Amino acid sequence: MLKGLKRIFKAENKGDKYGWFGDFVSWDAALAASTGYSADNILEKTKQSLLKVKHGEAVYERDSVLFDKKEYPFALISCLLNIALQNENRLNLIDFGGSLGSTYFQVKDFIPDNVEVTWTIVEQEKYVQCGKQFFEDQSLKFAFDIEDCMKIDKPKVVLLSGSVQYLPEPHKFLQQLAAYNFDYLIFDRTAFIKDREDDRLTVQRVDPVIYSAVYPSWFFNEAKFLSHFKDYKLVAEFGSFVVGETDIKIDGVPIAFDKGFFLRR
Repeated sequence: MLKGLKRIFKAENKGDKYGWFGDFVSWDAALAASTGYSADNILEKTKQSLLKVKHGEAVYERDSVLFDKKEYPFALISCLLNIALQNENRLNLIDFGGSLGSTYFQVKDFIPDNVEVTWTIVEQEKYVQCGKQFFEDQSLKFAFDIEDCMKIDKPKVVLLSGSVQYLPEPHKFLQQLAAYNFDYLIFDRTAFIKDREDDRLTVQRVDPVIYSAVYPSWFFNEAKFLSHFKDYKLVAEFGSFVVGETDIKIDGVPIAFDKGFFLRR
């Protein structure tokens, strides 16, 4: 599972050396051309960056990189506030693939004090262990899987921000997600392919300025992606708040983009 895995660069910035490449026939084939998600360097860099944010030594982290000016995902914030208003000022959510709290720290300033927040991140085992040791508090929690969250208090909403495209079997996961019957689903920074009826599996080569890693990355057919959620109403769709993610190049060609959806059951 998964984060520290989103995109904050464009391939053309480094002569098409970094970015998204290929059209792989299987996850195993893409994985053979990758270094994977679990590299300790990603976790350690993310941890150190977010500790600085937590302690007020930095204002904003994205994909382990620190920024001196925070970028706000206002579409996502609007969705969260809408949910809180409809649920007696309670916001109980699962942040699937939420790293060590990147999105939580990014949006928490916009959530009023009278809103009761339970923000549970589902992540890889090492991230959960690190999160529980260094970041967990009264509002921010960590769990190994969705079932783990459901045992305590069923959340009403699942947030998936830049995470689904890094799953080995994303459509199987989406079917399972729909079957849980959560009241709300929010997909943010999800990767889609233009003018193609099926998905495309690539490998993403990350600029070492961020961290050294290569891993598989899906780009989805939008209609096929949304077909899993026929029991949901599409409340809103929105583009990525990150500059450059509305026109993503694969093999040097701008044929992909990121966007998000707010779904209500």
